[in-house]
This record gives sequence, structure tokens and C-alpha cells, in this order.
Amino acid sequence: MNFSEFIKKYALHPHYQSPTGTGLHARSWQTEAPLRMLLNNLNAEVAENPCELIVYGGTGQAARNPEAVKEIIRQLLTLDEQHSLLIQSGKAVGVVRSHPEAPRVLIANSNLVPAWANWQHFELLKQRGLIMYGQMTAGSWIYIGTQGILQGTYETFAECGRKYFNGNTKHKLLVSGGLGGMGGAQPLAATMAGYTFLGVDVDAERIRKRLSTRYIDKLTYSYDEAKSIVLKAREDGNALSVGLVGNIGDILEKLLNDGIIPDVLTDQTSAHDPLNGYVPAGISPDEAIHLRKTDPDRYKTLSLSSMARHVKYMLEMKQRGSIVFDYGNNLREFARQGGESRAFEYDGFIPEFIRPLFCEGKGPFRWVALSGDPEDIFATDEAVVEAFPDNSHLKKWINEAQQKVTFQGLPARICWLGMGEREKAGIIFNDLVKKGKVKAPIVIGRDHLDCGSVASPNRETEAMADGSDAISDWPLLNLMANTAAGATWVSFHHGGGVGIGYSQHAGMVVVADGTDRAEQCLKRVLFNDPATGIFRHADAGYKKAIDNKAKFNL
Repeated sequence: MNFSEFIKKYALHPHYQSPTGTGLHARSWQTEAPLRMLLNNLNAEVAENPCELIVYGGTGQAARNPEAVKEIIRQLLTLDEQHSLLIQSGKAVGVVRSHPEAPRVLIANSNLVPAWANWQHFELLKQRGLIMYGQMTAGSWIYIGTQGILQGTYETFAECGRKYFNGNTKHKLLVSGGLGGMGGAQPLAATMAGYTFLGVDVDAERIRKRLSTRYIDKLTYSYDEAKSIVLKAREDGNALSVGLVGNIGDILEKLLNDGIIPDVLTDQTSAHDPLNGYVPAGISPDEAIHLRKTDPDRYKTLSLSSMARHVKYMLEMKQRGSIVFDYGNNLREFARQGGESRAFEYDGFIPEFIRPLFCEGKGPFRWVALSGDPEDIFATDEAVVEAFPDNSHLKKWINEAQQKVTFQGLPARICWLGMGEREKAGIIFNDLVKKGKVKAPIVIGRDHLDCGSVASPNRETEAMADGSDAISDWPLLNLMANTAAGATWVSFHHGGGVGIGYSQHAGMVVVADGTDRAEQCLKRVLFNDPATGIFRHADAGYKKAIDNKAKFNL
């Protein structure tokens, strides 16, 4: 198949889909893998808006423009093992000499010199076609649909239940805003953790997408209907999820007026971007699109004011008894800018629930079956459960995921694994490929939200024990360690999760193709990656991380 035929079949904008099966289009699986994953990110089953190459988060893109997608594909189809492709904010800019165990693709997205690192300067550059916003896994080609954040959300909600309700989440109501690419995991994660859930989004299409993939149970445009359903479900102890079309700030106001105080309250609207993400109260999604173009300054002012009101209601809910936590979208910071001086009077989810896991080198370990065959994922599920027989929590998760998670695009799985566990799983997967127990290679990656790969003072590194929240040496060291170890592709981004100016983070992907070369790379990468998390937290003084450093002889 020549280049033109490939584009016509797999990448005719905006109709993108990954090749499947065992046949190569590129020269090796080391380049076929990023090719398939890029196209998978842009598949309409996976991406939020393929027309704009937006994968999730309102503006997170996989590539800069359709022409850039074509050129990346052209290069990946012909790239050999003596060279590596350079990607600058979603555009192929060069091929450099490397070697067979070097990363085949080196990606840098959205990075700006600190004094210029703000949305205003970023937007000027974006308008000139010079940069794009890569979010986290959008621009690093390892997004796997809503499942990608599902287990992390489940872990968070479950830990909240353990911390505040002795593990009994029955008869508890969890309310949140935002049901897009990231927030869309919330309803299923909540019901899996035992809560009754009410989610609010201004865009009905986002809720419909969650209905079609069975992540949410019901959709309604009626506040009264939603209220009636969730109150009865809470009373009956039913783990049921409802998606209400509306503005979360307006709905919180109505709940307060009705004296309905959720047991747990958080938010995952696209608050990281006041201009192109968040939709202010009183404006429809269509009106928002128009106003963003015609009067962006007014739009941003309305957004900040609306976020301040939104957080004011969250603080009122907290005062009345809700467990309230920030879910990493930088809502508190922009609410502060909008005039809510008390915005940071509730904590983020990392210091509240996740940091102890980071101290073990744990984080979101995900993998994808390049064959496109779900049976390959079920084979890896079985292998993972067999590999960790004493991990009852993992067994429960895999069982629940098999029953409740609908694959989007290429079949994939995620589970949280720590130091030692990731390397063991990677070697097992490579062996499955080598022995033909799966039909094609397995791609192994993770979210950038991981134990050692992010500097984000309002999210992953909020309230570090030693005050080192804003030091971004750590994700750079993670990037370099994974490059030196032989990851198949690596990435370094700016602004993911919380917006331009507020975070820096590294990503890695490594391919298990059944070869001895892959096994050596897997051993190095899947050791180095979690080890940097333990180094980071031990250096900050966390006893659990210091103990794990000794345990693993780091």
C-alpha cells in the first residue's frame, strides 16, 4: 500500500482510524506502533473532535493540523531503526541519526520559556500556526478513551470512601461537573465505587457519548427529574449515575436553594482554559463558540467570574458538610483570579488521596492491543491477574473492567501498578507476543499523571512535604531516564491538566514486540519510570518513599 492509498483508507480528514491486524505498513513495529496510536487518538470513537484534531480536554490536540498529520504519517511509514523523528508541537520538523534501541519518536508540545508561559502568548503563537496544546496523552499519542482515566478516578473515589465513610459509600451522593474526555469517567467510576452520582455538563453530546459507551446510566435536561432520580437512588442505596444537561454553577445554586447537600463534591469541567475550555453560566455551547471568536477578552472575564461563583458554591457546600476536593483542572486558581479569595480552602485530590500511592512508585499503567482484537486484551488481563495473585484489589478491578468498560478504538486496559510490578507485567506481555498467545505487539504506556513525571503545583505536586511543588527538574529527569532506557517514544509537554503556565510533564511509551531487544528496553524503561517517582518523593522526605527506596535497593 503506497502513501496515498494509506491516507485514503486510514487518514482522510476527519475520518481517522488505526490499522489493525498483524501486517506491517511501516518498516517495523517500533514505527507501526506510534503510527497506529496517533490514528487511534484521532478515531471518532476516541477523540472529542476529530475535525479539529482535538482528543480531549476541550483543546488537547494529537497534531497541529491535517497537513501535519499527513507528514507525520509519511515519515513514520519510512523511518528506519537508525533514525528518530522529531515532533515540535504536533508537527514533524526533522529526522535525526540514532540507533536501534533509541526512541523512534521524540515529542515536545506546548513548551514556552517561563516568562512567556501564559495563555495570552500561547494563543498568539497558536493563531500563527506555530504551536498546539498537547494536553497530556493527546499530543503523546497514548490516549485510550475514557478508560484511560477511569481507574484513577475509581481509586480516588474509593479512597475518599475509605477515608471519610469507613469504606461504606452506599447511600452517598457524589456530584461533579464536566463529562468530557476526562470527566466522562466519573459516572462509571462513582458507581463502581458504590456511590449515587449526579454529573452536569453543558454539552448534551458529551453525555450521549457516555451513554453509548455505558459509562453513565441516564441523561436528562430536567433538573427536577435529575434531583428526583438521584435522591431516590441515594435513599435506596443504588449505585446509579445521571447526566444532567446544564451549567454546573447553576445546578449547585439550585441544590443549595433546595437544601440538597451532596456527600462528596468535586469538578472536572475544562477549567484549565478559561477561553477555549470553560463555558460560563448563562451561555450555551453554540453561543460560547461565537463569543470566543468575536470577543475573547469578554469571554475570559465571564469565565473567571463564573468560576468564582462556581467555587463559592462549592465552598458553601463544604461548610454545610460536603467532602469537597479539587480534581486537578485548575478551577481554584482561575476562581481566585475571578475574585474568590477563598478558592484554595479545599484541597486537591493528590494530597488528599493519591500521594501515598506515588510513594510506592504506583501510577496509571496502560496497554493497547495493536491487533485490534479484544481477545488480546483478555489474554493480558488473565496474565496480569495470574502474575499478582495476592492483589485482590487488582483482581476486582480487572473483573469490573471486563464487564463494564466498552473499548473505544483499539482495545486497551489500564491498572495501577507500582515499582517492580510494571517491569514484571512488561516482560510477561513481551513473552505473550513471542509465544503467539496474542496476535500482535502490545503497546505499554501511561498517563503523564504519574508518580515521577509531573511538576504541577496545583495538582500532582500540590503541597509537597518539603515545599518543592514547582521544581520541574523531576519530569525532565524522568524524560531523560526513559530516553536513555530505550522507550519507543517519549514526550515532554507544558500545561497539561491545569493549563499553560501551571505544569510540565513527561510521557513515555514502550512496545512489547516479542523480541529480545524489546525485553531489554522494557526492563530498563519499566524500572526507571516508577523509580523516578520514588526518588522524587523520597527526596521530599516522605517516609513511605524512603522505605521503598531501601526495599527496592534504589
